[in-house]
Amino acid sequence: MGKSLAINAGSSTLKFKLFEMPAESVIAEGAIDRIGLGNSLVEIKYGDGQKYETHEDVNDHSAAIQLMLDQLTELKIITDFNEITGIGHRVVAGGQDFKDSAVIDDDVLQKIKDLSEYAPLHNPAAALGIEAFKKILPNVLSVAVFDTSFHTSMPQENYMYAIPYEYYEKYGARKYGARKYGAHGTSHRYVAGRAAAMLGKPLKDLKLITMHLGAGGSITAIKDGKSFDTSMGFTPLAGIEMATRSGDIDASLVAYLMEKLNIDKPNDMINILNKKSGLIGVSGVSADMRDLEKVQAKNPRAKLARDMFIDRIVRYVGAYLAELGGADAIVFTAGVGENDITIRQEVADKLAYFGIGVDPEKNNIRGVERDLSKDGSKIKTLLIPTDEELMIVRDIERLRK
Repeated sequence: MGKSLAINAGSSTLKFKLFEMPAESVIAEGAIDRIGLGNSLVEIKYGDGQKYETHEDVNDHSAAIQLMLDQLTELKIITDFNEITGIGHRVVAGGQDFKDSAVIDDDVLQKIKDLSEYAPLHNPAAALGIEAFKKILPNVLSVAVFDTSFHTSMPQENYMYAIPYEYYEKYGARKYGARKYGAHGTSHRYVAGRAAAMLGKPLKDLKLITMHLGAGGSITAIKDGKSFDTSMGFTPLAGIEMATRSGDIDASLVAYLMEKLNIDKPNDMINILNKKSGLIGVSGVSADMRDLEKVQAKNPRAKLARDMFIDRIVRYVGAYLAELGGADAIVFTAGVGENDITIRQEVADKLAYFGIGVDPEKNNIRGVERDLSKDGSKIKTLLIPTDEELMIVRDIERLRK
């Protein structure tokens, strides 16, 4: 018996979920934001709907972790730090180095730092979190769980770009840099496993298309239990339209806009595509799909942003149905996928040609695992809430053995 922490460290945030293991029950969860920026908000949810909240200055990740652990003790969620027997860290970029989660030693930590070129906002923050925990709990098993590892199974024709081959061989933070890596792999891996359980078949015997639709969004084709293709690319900027990210865009348009906007630095243009595009860029109203749903009847740009979002999803699902030669099921997950009833219905309606159909009554639900399919549908439509933190602590236990 022990307790495991799932950690997601951002550049100025620390999110966590504490599990009792091996029961896999959630004991507490929370977040600390504005680390190093002053007036940090500290939130912890625990027990039977209890909540602790305070504001105070938290100077760095070490201070945030110490504060979190001290508060877990003060709230009597744990009696002492020794109850924590495993810590799992979400790491965005694992490149080709990590085809699976890994126990963190000095070599693994250095590789995470070296791979920061692929995820400059995420990997350095993850490394800070890892180092801070190592100082405070040096003898506790630490595991890195990579967003990209699930996608390392993609065949070469699906992860290569049609650019000079030597770029693939030479460039990147580590060898073999210029290729597709994908993201959200932990989420896609979780919902694929749940889909297999719902369908009552081994995952290796299924063809699935999983749609992680949140502020960031990606779609993955899964074959033989492995990622076969995915919509995100070298970075999480590619693929479908997202909250603030453009998704796929013609590279020549990037050069054109840089000239018209008098932008000299490529990173300035990338910043626009990452933070000022997508739903917020098209609508001019909000990056939150819930806000757009409320105003779309009176705001043509808000409706356009939603219509484009649906269109891009349908394009990828249609392409992946062709790549896979059909599918057993499509899966909706993450914030929008789990909660936007209209988006799910409209996507399914546009895919009706393939034998996909959603029953409106079954679909009138939010955040609950359910088969949404119309009777007689050739391809099942499933709603499965994701649980990346659970996958992280399961990987701790798997690698402990």
